[in-house]
Amino acid sequence: MPTPAFSALRPDWLSDPKVWRTEILAGLVVGLALIPEAISFSIIAGVDPAIGLFASFTMAVTISVVGGRRAMISAATGAVALVIAPLNREHGFGYLVAAVVLAGVFQIVLGVLGVAKLMRFVPRSVMVGFVNALAILVFMAQVPEMHDVPWAVYPLILGGLALMVFFPKVTKAVPAPLVSIVVLTAITVAAGIAVPTVGDKGELPSSLPVPGLPDVPFTWATLTTIAPYALAVALVGLMESLMTAKLVDEITDTHSSKTRESVGQGIANIVTGFFGGMGGCAMIGQTMINVRVSGARTRLSTFLAGTFLLVLCVVFGPVVSDIPMAALVAVMVMVCFATFDWHSIAPRTLKRMPAGEIVVMVVTVVCVVATHNLAIGVVVGTITAMVVFAQRVAHFTNVTSVTAPDGGSVVHSVTGELFFASSNDLVTQFDYAKDPDRVVIDLSAAHIWDASTVAALDAITTKYERRGKTVEIIGLNRPSAERYERLSGGLSSTD
Repeated sequence: MPTPAFSALRPDWLSDPKVWRTEILAGLVVGLALIPEAISFSIIAGVDPAIGLFASFTMAVTISVVGGRRAMISAATGAVALVIAPLNREHGFGYLVAAVVLAGVFQIVLGVLGVAKLMRFVPRSVMVGFVNALAILVFMAQVPEMHDVPWAVYPLILGGLALMVFFPKVTKAVPAPLVSIVVLTAITVAAGIAVPTVGDKGELPSSLPVPGLPDVPFTWATLTTIAPYALAVALVGLMESLMTAKLVDEITDTHSSKTRESVGQGIANIVTGFFGGMGGCAMIGQTMINVRVSGARTRLSTFLAGTFLLVLCVVFGPVVSDIPMAALVAVMVMVCFATFDWHSIAPRTLKRMPAGEIVVMVVTVVCVVATHNLAIGVVVGTITAMVVFAQRVAHFTNVTSVTAPDGGSVVHSVTGELFFASSNDLVTQFDYAKDPDRVVIDLSAAHIWDASTVAALDAITTKYERRGKTVEIIGLNRPSAERYERLSGGLSSTD
């Protein structure tokens, strides 16, 4: 009999046959879907298709052990391929591999330094825009597979979509995407239908990857050449991985360690680099297939996705090569539909949502779709959200003035959050010439957040003192008082 401690540590898939079956079938579906994606990204990076396939294998298997988000899929990605392609084109494949290894080191350092904590500054409107842009990008990636192709491709895609919609109504024991891939492959092979297949994307590898050191001179010149590309890969990879982890957290109602995920991405890229891979990060499309479509929830599905990918390529290459691209296009279109947040664009939602939130969501979507870079969209969207927030909060500052019955003094009560956006207008809300000789500024209902506010208060005090009037500031809470005492008088002010 297993002890309670052992049972607590034992993975779910070992104790529950249903989970075990779900994880294995989900890993198989994702492994199949990774093949054409990895080959396509290899072409973008300008390397042999085997490089992208090996990278997807090593990334998935490694991150399944060291990653912080269960059931998330990491593999070779288009974002990393776009960043690394110029280095490969200008300096060769050895420099690309060295940059992948260095990118992994950067990610470990950034993870240890706590870069994952920055995710809390990403607002919900940016997250919604990120998800919707992802769905659009994944769909756009399928459009070339539906352009200038034999007419038989279109009924195959429609048939695949129909299977994925109606098959779950019959049974959910087997993932509908897997059924769709198997059925469409059987139909095209049996009927001899000539349509584009996975094999048309490139030759699949016939042997296992071999570890080794990057073929570059270990000099300072090499380091300065690869460092900018490595840092870019590290930042883009972390951004996409952490955003994907946050999305999976919401879908599964579970928490994940973003710091562990950051470090894990670094370890996975180092391992991938030493195996001659092109590097990668979390793949949102394949993660959605794994989590949302197939229902996977454990590390087993991630591990098996990479394992199945390699086995399918090396052992069952001829069979996999016959899979029609139409089957995989149908799967990805279904993923797009399931991923897009349709509630966010419903008329009822748009009427209730503040205009600023809508602007942030639209800016995020437009930036991602225009640049094909999820990281750029998230950064621009977050900055836009901060600007909108600053403008909104700045208008909440108010000054109420009460003059004493004898006319000898006036109390200005300030209400609101005082920071750079609101305190700049604060200076103009006082009547320096007509106010009595004694002025009291009551900040009991306000809070000082930055040096700009202290500088504004100094400017207000100076304007009154130049007219021979005394100013007293009262009501400061403890943090505001400490900030004011530390900075007052040491900042420049102007009339």
